[in-house]
Amino acid sequence: MIIPAIDLINGKVVRLFQGDYAQKTEYTWSPQERYDLYVKEGAQQLHLVDLDGAKDTSKRQLDVIRSLIKNTPVPVQIGGGIRTENDVKDLLQAGANRVVIGSTAVKSPETVGSWMKKYGSEHIVLALDVNVIGGRKYIAVSGWQKDSGVTIEEIIEKYREYSLKHVLCTDISKDGTLKGSNVELYRELSSNFPEISFQASGGIGSLADVEALRGTGVGGVIIGRSLLEGKLTVKEAIECWQKE
Repeated sequence: MIIPAIDLINGKVVRLFQGDYAQKTEYTWSPQERYDLYVKEGAQQLHLVDLDGAKDTSKRQLDVIRSLIKNTPVPVQIGGGIRTENDVKDLLQAGANRVVIGSTAVKSPETVGSWMKKYGSEHIVLALDVNVIGGRKYIAVSGWQKDSGVTIEEIIEKYREYSLKHVLCTDISKDGTLKGSNVELYRELSSNFPEISFQASGGIGSLADVEALRGTGVGGVIIGRSLLEGKLTVKEAIECWQKE
């Protein structure tokens, strides 16, 4: 599945380069205009990152999120600073089909595991951002500012007891570069954990990058910046993904 993504600051569509708020590009379209276009071109699932909420949970853009979901006829998964059960509840009540949890999932697996039991593992996505160092896949946390010292495999093993279903995995070195994703990373993870639907994120800059992920076993491909910059369209990406 192709999953178009937008990031929001103050209700505006933006992109950060490798998670750096100081390296921000702001686009002129409204978030609803982008989602309308993506749905028209065939998107069946959308992704949203609330960067205000990620920085300060008291500034979560719930009104914008509610309006977007209400006016968008396909499911939207939402991430950005999910730190408490209340954050999960607020976003599910706002209409998100899945809540994407990053640093908190790494720091407090028992807590997040309890949310999965309560709200259903189908509604929780773990966002695991990795730095590949010497072949080991270490997870970065706190907006990529800190190395957790834990590998992605160790975290996934912990969550197996909670019936983990969805993992959004980003190779940090690829994010925002438009130079392709870490194909071998996704192939290896999908092979080792076949019961999990992995979403590949970061680096998609062309249809060739989409094509390279076919056959890796990933369940979804997150595409953000390249759609905003007209490198490809959702329709083209879907057609490429569905080719035999």
